[in-house]
Formats: sequence, C-alpha cells, structure tokens
Amino acid sequence: MNKPASDVRVALLRRLATAICLLLVTVAGAQAEQTFSFDNTPGKLPKTVVPLNYAIELTPDFTTLALRGIETVNIEVREATAQLTLNAVSTTFAEATIDDGAQRAEVSTDATAQTATLAFAKPLAAGRHKLRIVFTAQINKFGTGLFSVDYPTPAGIKRLISSKLEPADARRIFPCWDEPSFKASFALTVVIPRNLLAVGNMPIASEEPVAGDLKKVAFAPTPKMSSYLFVLTVGELERVTADAGGVTVGVVTTAGKSGQGRFALDSAVKLLGYYNDYFGVKFPLPKLDLIAVPGGFGGAMENWGGITFFESRLLFDPATNAETARRGIFAIIAHEMAHMWFGDLVTMAWWDNLWLNEGFASWMATKASEQFYPQWQSWLNGYGAKQFAMTLDARRTSHPVQQPIADHSEAVTAFDAITYNKGQALIRMLETYLGEQAFRDGIRKYMAAHAYSNSTTADLWQALETSGGKTITGVAASFTEQDGVPLVVAETSCDGTAQRLTLRQDRFVIAPANDPPLPAHSWQIPVAAGPAHGKPFDEILLKGSADMPAGACGDAIKVNLGDVGYYRVEYGLKNRAALLNAFPQMQVIDRLNVVTDSWALVQAGRAEPPSYLALLDALDAGDHRAVWDQVISTFATLNRLSRDRSERPVIQAYARAKLRPVFDRIGWDGSGSGDDDTALLRASLISTLGDLGDAAVVAEAKRRFAAFLDDPSSLPTTLRDAVTHVVGITADRATYDRLLALARNSTATNERLRYYYAAASARDAELARATLALTLTSELPDTIVTGMISTVASAGEQPQLAWDFVQANFDTLLARQGPNFRDQFVPNFMTNFTDEAHAAQLAAFAPSQSTTGGRVMVARSVQAIAISADLAARVLPAADAWIRAHKP
Repeated sequence: MNKPASDVRVALLRRLATAICLLLVTVAGAQAEQTFSFDNTPGKLPKTVVPLNYAIELTPDFTTLALRGIETVNIEVREATAQLTLNAVSTTFAEATIDDGAQRAEVSTDATAQTATLAFAKPLAAGRHKLRIVFTAQINKFGTGLFSVDYPTPAGIKRLISSKLEPADARRIFPCWDEPSFKASFALTVVIPRNLLAVGNMPIASEEPVAGDLKKVAFAPTPKMSSYLFVLTVGELERVTADAGGVTVGVVTTAGKSGQGRFALDSAVKLLGYYNDYFGVKFPLPKLDLIAVPGGFGGAMENWGGITFFESRLLFDPATNAETARRGIFAIIAHEMAHMWFGDLVTMAWWDNLWLNEGFASWMATKASEQFYPQWQSWLNGYGAKQFAMTLDARRTSHPVQQPIADHSEAVTAFDAITYNKGQALIRMLETYLGEQAFRDGIRKYMAAHAYSNSTTADLWQALETSGGKTITGVAASFTEQDGVPLVVAETSCDGTAQRLTLRQDRFVIAPANDPPLPAHSWQIPVAAGPAHGKPFDEILLKGSADMPAGACGDAIKVNLGDVGYYRVEYGLKNRAALLNAFPQMQVIDRLNVVTDSWALVQAGRAEPPSYLALLDALDAGDHRAVWDQVISTFATLNRLSRDRSERPVIQAYARAKLRPVFDRIGWDGSGSGDDDTALLRASLISTLGDLGDAAVVAEAKRRFAAFLDDPSSLPTTLRDAVTHVVGITADRATYDRLLALARNSTATNERLRYYYAAASARDAELARATLALTLTSELPDTIVTGMISTVASAGEQPQLAWDFVQANFDTLLARQGPNFRDQFVPNFMTNFTDEAHAAQLAAFAPSQSTTGGRVMVARSVQAIAISADLAARVLPAADAWIRAHKP
C-alpha cells in the first residue's frame, strides 16, 4: 500500500533526523586532540601485537584471477597473548604458524569486521616472533585491492594487474595490520610470466627464471610505511626514466605509449627538486615511478615510490589531447608527489586526520602550479574547489575537517570536498596569517620530527606555533574541529565625512526553509578588509564583532580582499551599492568573490534571486574566465533545477542571452597557443550553450563534427570534447552509432572516454536505454560504468530511466563495481533528483543502509535533495518573474 505524500515526508524526515543526530553525537563526543601516541590512536585492531617487517611472495594467475601468497611477518608481541587479530578480506588461509612451526594457529574470520583471528594453544610471550601464513586471495575485476584491467591494443585485448589500497584494502591482497599507525617494512617478491614487467614501491633487487615461462622478481625492502601505500603493477609495460638528484624518476606505461609520458616525466623531475627544498627533507627512496593504468579507478594513488594514475590523467598526446590538458596532468602529479611527504613519509595516525594528507597535498599542488606556471593563475582559476566545499560545509550534514571515523566504510566517506578543498583553503589562509616563510619553517620542523612515523593535527599546530611567532591553535581549531562556514556581516556607517566599518560573525547555512536552525558556532577569523581597489587595513582577527575606521564616507569597502579567507560576506545595502559602482576597478579575484558570495546568499535564502541577476548586468563580456565560469555554473544549476518545470524556457533563453555575447567576442576559433584561459572558456561556453539549446551553436557543432569525420585535423583538440558533447546530447541513432564506433576503434583512453561519454549524453530515451544496456557488457572499462550511468541521468536528462536500470540490475552492478557502488555511487546518483519521493526511495534503499559509511552518504544525499527541492521552489518562480519583467 502506498503512503500519502505527507506520511512519506514525515517518515523521511524522521529517518534523516536520526541519521544526522547519530553523526552529531559522534562528533560532539570527540575529545580535544592530543599529539600522536600509538597507544591512544583510534582504530579497530588490538595494539598488543605490531608488525615490524613483512616478506611477501605473491603468485598472481592472470587467467583465473587467483592470488597465491606466502608471507613471513616479524612481529613484536607487546604483552603475552594467545590470539593475533589482523585484517583479511576474501582470503583463504591454508596455514598459519609461529616461530618456524612451533605452533599452528586455528584461524577464524569475520567478514563484517574484515578481520582474521589466529588462535594458538599456548600464549605467545612478549617479545619478537616470526609469523608465517600461506593463503590465497583474489584479483578483483573492480578497482580495489589487486585488480585486473583488460585494455585494447593494436594487437588485441591485453590484461594487466595493478593495485589501489586506500583507505583499507591491502587486506584484500595479503593478511596484514591494515591501519595507518601500524607502520612496517615490506619486502615483496612476485612470480610472473617472463614477458611481463613488475613495478613496486622499490627498485628490483633480483630477477631469476623459475619453472616454465615464469620468473621470480624480488624488490628491495621499503622503509617503514603504512600498508595502504603498498603497490604492485604487472603487465606488458615499458618505462622511461630520468635522474633527479640521484633519484631515478620513471614513467611506466603500457607498450607503445611511453612517449606520451614525456611531459609527466619532465614535470616530476622539477617537482622533486622543488619539494626537496620546500620540505627540507629529501625524497628518501631511490626511485619514483609514475604508473599509467588504463583502467581500474579514475584518479591517482600516492603509493610510496610507485604512484598509480588512471592513464588519461597522466599521459599527454598532442594528437588527441587539448593543450590545456597539461594543466590537469601537472596538477595531479603535483598533488600525488606532495603525498610522498604529506601522507607517506609522515602519515596521519588514523583516518580522522585524513585532511593532513589530502588538504596539504591539494594546497601544495596549487602552490607548485603557481611556482612553475604562473600564467595558469591556479588559485584564481581553481576558485571552484573552495566554493564547492563551502556549499557542502553550509549543510546540516557537513562534518568537521577533523572528524571521528569508526571503521573502513566510514573512512571512504572522508574522501570528500570538506577534507580536500576545505583543508586546502584553510592551509592557504593559515599560511597567509602566519607568513610564508614562518609557515614553511614550521612545516620543515613537522617533517623532521615525524618522518617514518605518524602524526595528528595537534603535532602540526605545535610545529607551526614554534616557528610562526603567533598563537595559531585557537584560530586553526575553530575551523578544523567544528563544521560549518562563517558568515561575516559587513556594514558601513557615516559620521560626518568619516566612515566606519562594523563586522560581526554569524553562521552561514544552506538548508530547506522549514528545517530547524543549526547550532551557533564561533570562529577566530583572519579578515582582510579595505578599499575595494586598494590595500587592506591592519590585520583583523575577528572573534565576535569589530568596529574600525573605513576611509571617507561612501568609499567602497571590500571584505575578504584577495579571497584567501574561508568565509562568506554579507554587505549592508549602502556598502553593496558602493561596491557595485567600484566593480570594474576591482581585482578579478575580488569581483569573483562578490559574485560567488552573492549567489551563495541566494542559496541560503539570505538574498533574493534578483539581487544576483542584477549583478550580472555589471559584468563585462570580456571579464576573466573565472568570473564567467561562476556564472556558467549558476546557469547550469538553474537549468538542472528547472528540468520538467514551466520556468525552464525563460531561464534558458535568459542564460543564452547573457552568455552568447561572451562567446561571440571570442568566437569558435582562436589564434593563441591553445593553452590559455580563452581556449578553456570557449570550450565551456560551447558545451553550456549546447546544453541550453542554442540552435546556432548546436548546428555549428554538428557541422564541425561532420567535417572531423572526413578530416580529423579539421577539429582542433581544444574543441573536441565540447563539440562531441553537443553532438552527443542531440544525437540520433546514426550519430550515436558513429560515436560508439569512434570509441571502439581507439586505443587512447582519453579518446575512448570522450566518445563513450558523448554517446551516454544522448537525450533520446531509446539511445539512453542502449547506453545503459552497454554498461552490463564487457565492452566498457569497468572504470567508467558508473560515470556512464550518471551521464545518462545528468547530461542525458534521463534520471528515472537510469534509476530504474540501477534497481533492476543492482546485484550484477554491485558484483562488478564492488562495495563503493552500494555505499557511494547510489547515494550520489540520487542527487540527480529534486523531489521528496526520490529522497524517500533512497532512505528506504536497504543496500546503501547496510554499512555506517553508506548511512552517512545516504543522509548527505537526502539532505542535498531536500535543498535542491527548496531552492527550486524559492528561486525559479522569482527568477522567472524578474526575467520576464526585465526583458529588453
């Protein structure tokens, strides 16, 4: 029996409230953080036994995907015990013995806890012992643990294996103490076919033939490191190398592609020197490989000495890549290489401090981009990262940067924009507050003190305070130990000819109108305020409210000059009017900050849509790409929210009218290098205007695509993604089949993705069904299956069709994609909807509620759907009315 809509909403809100309360209780229960102590570090494993070093021999079967292994682990028993508990998943234990067979263990496993307990008849005395385990694990088809990748080559389909272990999947390869504080050394040996190349964390120490066509490859032991940093890649690979101050830097690719790794290799060499100097500790391993994997997972992983990348994120081919692709390649290399220090050399003690890895790597990557390629303006053009974090952080379901993590499923949920992007923004703000030199001195002390060990955020604050000459803990902790975004309310007043500025802080919240209020927070906020096109006043540390002189009456005062601060700003009417008058004279970053905060205030219900729409009239068609990117992003949001609503035609026409002059100014063809902001803006405008139904852009994209089919050189690489996207959304059967043929005939990963995703964007329902059916075949790399389904829902505007497909084929997709499909993909996918009924369906979807991490993701997505529904109800009618009233 179907419940009435009101009952559904009540039940949904109760579920959501329960989930949120659990989250808040967990956070509130956290104690003030201490510096690192192994015994006090959170985790699931007993600390009575610790590993010292592992000697592991693995024999992968490339056909059956079985993984036979033998490991010997030297352990330290800290107090007498008859039981050892370590981690293992999908592992069969043939034998487990201690001290050269002195005792044989009885092994019991717990699939839910992902542990194996080894019970001995007699207790093991305190001291050192040798544990030997003979086991069989499995090579997965999804990108977790050790996984296989089948990829096309001119000689046919080939197979390689690689690994991805963060946060807690070394246990899928070999039994181990798979928590970051259990650091140990790893000596790996693999038995593989002689025609294959194996790459691990360390250089190959020896290689010898064994039975049949096999060889045994032994790697040098690693330094002490966490288990999730272990790496193994085996396949028909080739390697190009360069020397960087005595370290061999390599790029490893599948056969025939090493030439596409030259930009990556050159980038890694100069980054290594830059990081050695910045951190004050030289990279401690003898080699560093960047490994291009043509499948498995879509990003990169900072394995110590052997970083793995999805192939298209690392390789550059001028025949298929836009010149602007170098920016993303450099950024991801810089991020992962920063982890060689932040994460690998010094590792967070537990996943509650993941931001120490990811926030710092993100910050360092942008810093490196500014160092080597200042023309890219990486802080300015990367503004969206902070904006995305602030949008999530303003919600009820946000979490502190330092957040309690109960288990491995919750650890996965920590890899989000709060951890990465807010972490990055806070570090930049703190560096500015302390001063660049003092901050670097503190980082060097931190590295030296905790090398080959673990740390907490408290250790970092301690190092920075001893170097910076300022008390930083209170400032930093107010941003890392509580969730939320500060709001600085700025108002000016006049006393005769003199002007004063009053600042007070509040909490910036984005929530449905009827939600109960969130608890108030207080921050210590470094605020930069001053004339809109001048230098800031004296340093302000805002702890509550402040009042100060602010020039002559009527001067435009800008708060958050340079947009370094992590806070929103709401201006009083007088100062906002003065700012708009001064808008053209502001620095680009300050204009961008005003525009982004204006839209954010609309999202939060603190401003009406016309206030933002009127601001757009102050923008010049020649303004910077970053400013127009924000406008494009807002128009995309309004277009999505208005799907199937009466306001859509008016909103689309308005967006086209605003964006078309920008596009007409730069045109279809440019004369620059191809690696400039104009090229990026051009591509973004073509895609967006196509989405908005601009008939002229759609027609020209189709014309250029037809010419490309006859002569590929006719379409510049900088336009190929945008043109194929527009062709894809408007595709008929013949065009759809042509896109699939282009994907099938290519061996370049970036090209295959371009054409597959363009086909998935088709808005024709029958073509969408064909795409969904394709995701169940072996044709698509497993890496892009979820992306294809999501594209059908979003770009293809067929969310219900895709959701029906996911439900009907859930078991098959889960088996192929692994647990992240259940815990991560399904909740994220459901944010394509903006109605209570689908939020209720997600809340009731039992598989995604089966782990604590899944429940966290469901709560976040239910809240996101509710926010979208509220935004659509508030903003779309008001925007529609304003646009109609202001037609020229």
